[in-house]
Amino acid sequence: MPTKLPTLPNTVRGKDYIETRDWSVKEIELALTTAGDLKKLFRKGKPHRYLPDKTIFLFFFDKSTRTRNSFEAGATQLGAHAHFISAETSQVAHGESPKDMGIILSSYGHAIAIRHDLVPGEGNKYMREVAQYAKVPLFNMQCDIDHPFQTLADLMTIREEFGKNLRGLKIDVSWAYAPSYAKPMSVPQGLITLMTRFGLDVTLAHPPEYTLMKGPMEYAHRMAEQNGTKFQVVDNMEDAFKNADIVYPKSWGIESLFHNPQEALEISKKYKHWICDEEKMKLAKKHAIYMHCLPADRGYEVTDTVIDGAHSRVFPEAENRLHTAKAVMALTM
Repeated sequence: MPTKLPTLPNTVRGKDYIETRDWSVKEIELALTTAGDLKKLFRKGKPHRYLPDKTIFLFFFDKSTRTRNSFEAGATQLGAHAHFISAETSQVAHGESPKDMGIILSSYGHAIAIRHDLVPGEGNKYMREVAQYAKVPLFNMQCDIDHPFQTLADLMTIREEFGKNLRGLKIDVSWAYAPSYAKPMSVPQGLITLMTRFGLDVTLAHPPEYTLMKGPMEYAHRMAEQNGTKFQVVDNMEDAFKNADIVYPKSWGIESLFHNPQEALEISKKYKHWICDEEKMKLAKKHAIYMHCLPADRGYEVTDTVIDGAHSRVFPEAENRLHTAKAVMALTM
């Protein structure tokens, strides 16, 4: 006889997960606890089919590796089925409205997840419009403002390393140079808005052109004040790395130039020295860990010696994407 699974709480059943700020600290704690429990079951090879015969629609306006596969694998492991939909091959490409899509897809299944991250001012707004008309939970697989499954996995990884009490630890969220494309701002914005709520002192570093959106910045300052943490902004990597316990250097684009990414990439060439290398890691604490949402531009954002070295936690961090996606699905669907 299969072991009976523990009953999951119903406190967030049916709830959207669009930004981490939409969930209370207590609700995020529940998601983290559930992710940890599901990770243990997965590692032991024990079935945990909390969502038998349920369906989730994964709607992508942008490319994906970790997000798509963590949701598809996670849904399967929970007993559900994930449908992948590319926006360019759907009727959205012909102008179908968010309202119509929300009503129709929610009549076919049990959750809708969307990635829409490359146009500031569009992705989050689009998701919330779909959510307004959908009768099932709406999940943000990355928008222009937040990447809530990534930052939840980041927090899970940091706690696995340092324990639950993160008070007094410093995380450096730094811009880094990358020539590949103008990357979304959602990961650094998600980090500054979440980590200031959970005891971490946050230092944000970027060149002058690479400011983050006004809303997330104001929220991060407010959360730091409310929670007795620190949030500061500096204009160089070295100051951000000094005495850091966690370093999270990654590239992002210029808000006003997402319509002209080539211009943003041209500006970024002035800052090729913004790279995470062994010299910068020496500025951080000896036990400091290096994190990145991946894919990292090796040789530009970070050297191979750092990302493949003893400080790196990028692969456990990527694995935790599976467990946090499963936790939110299991709790809400």
